Amino acid sequence: MTGNIKKQAILFLVLLGVISLLSDFTHEGARSIYGPFLGLIGASAFVVSFTSGLGEFIGQALRIATGVIADKSKKYWGMMFLGYAVNLLAIPLLAFVDASIWQVAIVLILLERVGKAIRAPAKSALVSFTTPHLGAGKSFAIQEVLDQIGAFLGPLFAFAILSFNQGSELNGYQMTFGFLGIFAVATLVILIVSWKKYPNPEAFDNRTAFSGFKGNKAFIWYMLAVSFLALGFIDYPLMAFHMEATNAIGITYIPLLYSLAMGIDALAALLFGYLFDKYGVRALQISTFIAAFSVPVFFLFNGLWAIIVGLIFWGIGMGAQESILKAVISSIVSKEKRATAYGIFYSVFGLAWFLGSTLIGIVYDFSILAIVIYSFVMEVGAVLLLFVFSRTQKKTQIQKETPIQS
Repeated sequence: MTGNIKKQAILFLVLLGVISLLSDFTHEGARSIYGPFLGLIGASAFVVSFTSGLGEFIGQALRIATGVIADKSKKYWGMMFLGYAVNLLAIPLLAFVDASIWQVAIVLILLERVGKAIRAPAKSALVSFTTPHLGAGKSFAIQEVLDQIGAFLGPLFAFAILSFNQGSELNGYQMTFGFLGIFAVATLVILIVSWKKYPNPEAFDNRTAFSGFKGNKAFIWYMLAVSFLALGFIDYPLMAFHMEATNAIGITYIPLLYSLAMGIDALAALLFGYLFDKYGVRALQISTFIAAFSVPVFFLFNGLWAIIVGLIFWGIGMGAQESILKAVISSIVSKEKRATAYGIFYSVFGLAWFLGSTLIGIVYDFSILAIVIYSFVMEVGAVLLLFVFSRTQKKTQIQKETPIQS
């Protein structure tokens, strides 16, 4: 690897960011219309919520295995290509689904999440290798900003296709999925270029002052905090379903609002990534506490202002999750075990997300207030557990730095 190592690390990070931008343009553009599309072809509210939760569970739970495989094989690029191919190529296939085979749409949506499970631990490990040169918060924040540019533009693209489509409503959705396939192919092309240019990116990280994750008390407390955060965090498909069910806003504007949330996500990732490098886990505590108010504002108040403010708070929580949550892992686990640690992290997060989404989906029809209370309590609980994690991490660092007396 030639040239200034910091410059090379930045260029490598930017290439990964371009891959993320194009892939998120594809799957977030599709995700913004999953709910209405499934409803249009015959799926019920429960199926929409259950599919969303199950998709996240599968997409996260499999990562414990794919993380181990990535660490054992060191085939980070191979895992990336396979994962992105499955993740993205499932989307244009949705263009061929109609009401007569609506179950196929469920399978493809779940398959898209499987693809993400295959590549996510390897990708997070690759990003973490650049952290010695830029800072953990900044590395993951830059990645998240580029990622969210795609997540912002993708739903806008979907909104534009649906708005200008002159055929039937179903044809508009099918056409959108088909056009998103172009960006799926572009992602795979850039991925191959990146692999050719940087075949061994783990060389960027030569730090040795970390331990694995087994017996790491700080890691255990962190996983517990992450579980509470995921249990109470409401996914966008249910929020979109709520807007449609209550006629709070026209259905064609739902992907537009998702773009707004993704834009806030990107800005929040950059801000809180910087704050993490400066103040540590306190940045995550602040963002989680702010996000806790998204559900009360969104579900308990009426009007466009409540929707927008609620989504702003929600976007802040998402931005911090996507940057800081992964940055913390890179600061407490060695690079040899990092993909495995990311796999465990994603699996725990996904299981909690699935359980929380299922519970929230069931309770939704009975009591909106119960959902609000439950979500708020879980998020505040996560803030408190992050405090315990921070104390434990500091004690571990002091013990390592204290010389052994003979």
